[in-house]
Amino acid sequence: MDKRVEKIIQMMREDVRGELSLGEFAQSVNLSVWRLCHIFKSDVGMPPIRYLRLLRMERAKGLLESSFLSVKEIAFQVGLNDESHFVRDFKSTYGYSPALYRSRFRSNGAEDDHKGNGNGNGKLEGEPGKLRQQLVRAAKQSVLPSLHLVIYMFSYLNGRDWSIF
Repeated sequence: MDKRVEKIIQMMREDVRGELSLGEFAQSVNLSVWRLCHIFKSDVGMPPIRYLRLLRMERAKGLLESSFLSVKEIAFQVGLNDESHFVRDFKSTYGYSPALYRSRFRSNGAEDDHKGNGNGNGKLEGEPGKLRQQLVRAAKQSVLPSLHLVIYMFSYLNGRDWSIF
């Protein structure tokens, strides 16, 4: 992967709220916005803005699972000031509204605890989800399927019992 793309990805991870513009990202690696988008898409398989949106949704998902912040506060934490846009983006990524996702996550965690399996991770297992389907579709269409396969595997295995491996 191009070092400039790696730097942009690191900057995005550090600033998921998106306080830096695409122009500022491009300037930080001495590229035009057009050239940055071209290199980024060829290395990652998606445009930088779409990648940033996925990072935001991943961060929001983590906050829904681990905090008691309101949906509006989580939207603000991930850089989306319009709650309705956040809800729409989250639902298109994960297949559930943020409130429903949190409710299902917590109820699955409570069921796991009551079943006494010791897992208690509360993941929505057994439900394919739109993100997984999008990642599989992107991997099939990408020039770099191995990167997408790693992302898919990480998202699928994230939070599962790693001791079985």
